[in-house]
Amino acid sequence: MKRPVHSGVVRTAGGLSLRFQPRAVLACAAFLVAGLGVAVLVIGSGDFQLSPGQVVRTLLGNGHPADSFIVNEIRLPRAVTGLAVGAALGMAGAIFQSLSRNPLGSPDLLGFTQGSATGVLAAIVLFGAGSLAAAAGAVAGGILTGLFVLVLTGRHGAHGQRLILVGVGVAAILTGVNGYLITEAELTDAARAVLWITGSLDGRDWADAAPVLVALAVLIPLVMVGCGRQLRMLEMGDDAAHGLGVRIERVRLVLLGAAVLLAAFAAAAAGPVNFVALTAPQLARRLTRAPGPNLLPAACLGAAMLVTADFAGQRLFPGHQLPVGVVTGLLGGGYLVWLLATERKTGRI
Repeated sequence: MKRPVHSGVVRTAGGLSLRFQPRAVLACAAFLVAGLGVAVLVIGSGDFQLSPGQVVRTLLGNGHPADSFIVNEIRLPRAVTGLAVGAALGMAGAIFQSLSRNPLGSPDLLGFTQGSATGVLAAIVLFGAGSLAAAAGAVAGGILTGLFVLVLTGRHGAHGQRLILVGVGVAAILTGVNGYLITEAELTDAARAVLWITGSLDGRDWADAAPVLVALAVLIPLVMVGCGRQLRMLEMGDDAAHGLGVRIERVRLVLLGAAVLLAAFAAAAAGPVNFVALTAPQLARRLTRAPGPNLLPAACLGAAMLVTADFAGQRLFPGHQLPVGVVTGLLGGGYLVWLLATERKTGRI
């Protein structure tokens, strides 16, 4: 049996129901196609140029041995890491913005990205850690920052303006701590730390991509299937969600934990790439015109945005590659200024 509704379609079979927005489904497909298409261009870029056709043939196992080595061993891990990091940031931003009911809710602005940076800096500066230990430091720093913010906001404060204000304060503190750690580092360690803090996909391999891919494989189903419906209800307010039977504190804790882990693993893989988590959910919501958090569209758009920024960083200045974090910072900073101006006009800030 199927029953049309004004905002989508509900299909029931065996007692289960599935609601989807046709425009949102098409938007997700478009974002995925765009992201994969740009990823093919990224794989073909470099000193040894490959056409899109050569890249696709090589990925399908029909390429020249030399092409296969360049594509599969050197460039594909970078593209996959970019797609995975963008998806993780897009979904993390959508969760934070939905829980806080504020478009400024983003791991960039709430201190979680800075916490991951603190973990990496501590690992590099204090212990001289290598790449694997630095990535572990990023995850640990992001998780500890999430716990700290949650303690400061309290059980009933992990939403709305309180979460934003506490997060901004924690971000400011951690920014100062990060600056101090860099000044205390040896020259070589400081150079490594600054390169990581910039946010980059250079030199990424499968070891960098694997943790964030595993995190996505575990957390996306958990959020979409386990908490997606409850998150839509939480956007209506705690009273309404409680009246609809949502276990508010439990669901909010699970969602915050998932968002923090997604942001932390993304930072571990590519460094603190800013503004993707801020912009992707808002743009996805505008493009899909669908109510609710738009978790999957935000993830797909985040993936497309990050690989596009990486491709632009390789092509904007011939002979010089811009780290992906620089590109997203330049574009995202302009978006943030526009967003603040828009929010001020509407009287929300």
